[in-house]
Amino acid sequence: MVLPGGSGRLLADELLAQRADLKVLFMSGYTEDVIVQRGVLAPGTPFINKPFSADTLAGKVRDVLDAR
Repeated sequence: MVLPGGSGRLLADELLAQRADLKVLFMSGYTEDVIVQRGVLAPGTPFINKPFSADTLAGKVRDVLDAR
């Protein structure tokens, strides 16, 4: 979510403006509750917080790819 000179949300918005069918999964060291409470992401936005296992990441990516 935090990037030098910007944010993951801004980057995702720019990319989605160019390619609306793009799938996005956000990740952060902060918990989803903190991210949503601070208004960085809307509730229900695909998100995974660090640390995570390879299996957890693979499952979350699969969920995002399968979502309509």
